[in-house]
Amino acid sequence: MTHSASSPAATAEPFEIADRVIAVDRIRTFADAAASHPADPDAVAIRDGRIIAVGSRDDLAIHVGDRTVIDEHPGATLVPGLVDGHTHIVFGLELTRGVQLTDLTLAEAQDRIAGAVAEAAPGTWIFGWGTDPNIFTETGFTGKLFDDAAAGHPAFLRLRDAHSAVINSAGIAAVGLTGRETFPDESAVGVDEQGAPTGYLLELAAMDLVLAHIPSEGTDELADRLGVVLDGMAASGITGTHVMDFHPGSREVLETLESRGDLPIRLRFSPMVPPGSTTATLEQIAALQGLHGRRWRVEGVKFMIDGTVDNGSAWLHEPDCYGQGRRSIWTDPAAYREALGFFAERGIATATHAIGDQGVAFVLDAIESLGAVARLAAHRIEHIETIPDGTVPRFAELGVAASMQPIHGTRHTRADRTDNWSVRLGEERASHGWRCRDIRDSGAVLALGSDWPVTPYDPRVMMAEAILRAPIARPELAPIQPEQALTATQALEGYTSHAARAIGVVDEGEVRPGARAAFTVFSADPLSVSAQELATIGVVATYVDGVPVVR
Repeated sequence: MTHSASSPAATAEPFEIADRVIAVDRIRTFADAAASHPADPDAVAIRDGRIIAVGSRDDLAIHVGDRTVIDEHPGATLVPGLVDGHTHIVFGLELTRGVQLTDLTLAEAQDRIAGAVAEAAPGTWIFGWGTDPNIFTETGFTGKLFDDAAAGHPAFLRLRDAHSAVINSAGIAAVGLTGRETFPDESAVGVDEQGAPTGYLLELAAMDLVLAHIPSEGTDELADRLGVVLDGMAASGITGTHVMDFHPGSREVLETLESRGDLPIRLRFSPMVPPGSTTATLEQIAALQGLHGRRWRVEGVKFMIDGTVDNGSAWLHEPDCYGQGRRSIWTDPAAYREALGFFAERGIATATHAIGDQGVAFVLDAIESLGAVARLAAHRIEHIETIPDGTVPRFAELGVAASMQPIHGTRHTRADRTDNWSVRLGEERASHGWRCRDIRDSGAVLALGSDWPVTPYDPRVMMAEAILRAPIARPELAPIQPEQALTATQALEGYTSHAARAIGVVDEGEVRPGARAAFTVFSADPLSVSAQELATIGVVATYVDGVPVVR
């Protein structure tokens, strides 16, 4: 690396010595065109976790001192660090307890449960997660389908949407479920025609009622499992994630893991605001803002205005084919507006889970009703699974970011509309699903994410399926609404610059002087390969705070 005086490097402090210089074949900066760096930079200089210069190898020679570490990645492409816009990292440990049942048929799921029983101590609970709601199409939601497979063990099986679960007959008996339970929100216990509980648990309060009777995992065990998840994310190129909860016990698990060393990625937690929260509860949540460790921080809040299409709890303009979907999780929606304003006027960013067309419209109306107060904080809506034409432009008009997971559409629906989600909504609303391209073309911010553990977190697969609109592992399947496909650039922006804009920060998501030194280094240029190749492109290195966490 040599310095050429005729081409000065882009930097606020021309001769500041770097801790590290990373040299690659190409840098995709995603910075504003006015950023002061060469058109085709191939090196970046870092000091104290921040970028101090971007330019050519020769340009950056002036920042190299005796102690500067130089990382050479020949042939590689460096991009801003990938950020998953929606996950449930610690809560997800609870959601992924037991055996994985994702995409299994009923018979396959029953076999998987029987296998778990063979290794379990007598009388202990059997856990499963990722259960496909389509396996209950003929019977309705009931855990009794797993009575024989569980062989007398109580079983708790979460459905894929993470908003519902089933327990079998032994589980119903173990917790004393009657079917007459009531909840302060729209949670419910399913019953049959005689009023007896089927074991179906709709929404969080119903599941929590049952989980209170089940032994939980210890903090050390949870920290062990969290470490595995975060290491896997870093290895796939993720440098950070927006965590849409701050589940009870999260702080203890995080502090336990961080006592063993730095987390491999940065975590931004937004605590849940329960439906019908009192002013005292809102104040308690506000008081959590700024709580942090070295690489985790509580920032923002998360609301839920509705549930999911698959279990009939999404808030729709018109009921689904079973007559469901006409109510909000907030039994007093006006209270949501007040709570939203409580946080906005304090400058606290909000995110609201809204899946159905009425839910999305209501949230946009609520934000608009705040007037100038809304502009004091960043606002975003999560999921947005079906919306009509008139709703699309409102995101850009109101400055509300869309945070979406198009992989839910590619994994959970089918082009022939035979899946549970499409059947419930009907042809017209199903054809308005996951309108990623329409929202981007309207000028709105579009952050992308996985909603892990609802779907796998690998961002390469996520971006590839956002481009293809079909499962990467099922090339024989027709694409779902191919007109909503993103370009490769838009998909990568969803994990970089738009992920940063969704939370209102200006020092992330770009490679430019002053920004955080978080990078993902690919073995090839992700914007110059096919979508199929993008799904398996090599991750050469992942950098957080200017240091490699994977290499």
